[in-house]
Amino acid sequence: MLYFSGSRPFGAAAVVGLLLLAGCDQSAQEASRAPAARDFPQAFRPVSAAGSEFAAEDARDNLGEAKVVMDLAGTQPGMSVADIGAGEGYYTVRLSERVGPKGRVLAEDIDPGAIQRLGRRVEHDRLDNISIRTGMPEDAKLPLGSFDRIMMVHMYHEVREPYAFLWYLRPALKPGGKVIVVDVDRPTDQHGIPPRLLFCEFGALGFRLVQFVSKPELNGYFAAFEVTGNSPAPKDIKPCNTANGKTGTQ
Repeated sequence: MLYFSGSRPFGAAAVVGLLLLAGCDQSAQEASRAPAARDFPQAFRPVSAAGSEFAAEDARDNLGEAKVVMDLAGTQPGMSVADIGAGEGYYTVRLSERVGPKGRVLAEDIDPGAIQRLGRRVEHDRLDNISIRTGMPEDAKLPLGSFDRIMMVHMYHEVREPYAFLWYLRPALKPGGKVIVVDVDRPTDQHGIPPRLLFCEFGALGFRLVQFVSKPELNGYFAAFEVTGNSPAPKDIKPCNTANGKTGTQ
């Protein structure tokens, strides 16, 4: 039997070869994923390279950035807060002051260099209510039922496996706890994520949007999520389509 592509005959052996090649590409792509993520759907979006494009801390404080975020998040003395993608600690040290000696802050990053620099800063400033650890890109490995707030500030667009990441993250919240995302409405490979895509990815894991604010002090937007219902099985998670920013669609 001959198969036709345009006006040229295409043999059955060639079709089989193409199918085998596609299967090999898919297998290689799956093998490149972290084992902890392979049961989850892949995200149909690019990611930004890890990096920083922020102004100096004094400039951010002059805008009142951290205060606005912590106020919107309802961060109170005595709370337990995780700062995911903590970098060199802009939010970590300010959260430490806000939650006070009876509160706790866990600062986490996947960059060992950033973790070392943050560790020296915490030790120098004697911030005894801060713990520091190195995380995994697909699983923050947070202790179960431990946090009133989980903060992800200008980092979620770097998460390559969002469905696995959020699935593992969800059980770390205390009852009534919230996940806070601060990001920018632009494509995910340009250090941002469109809000509609953010809402879709969180919604796929059973998170409900409870607050959304756009403010110039944030260089973007603030979104807060709570969990609803039971966590879906990995095989039941429906991935979202790619969105392109302010003019993009899902």
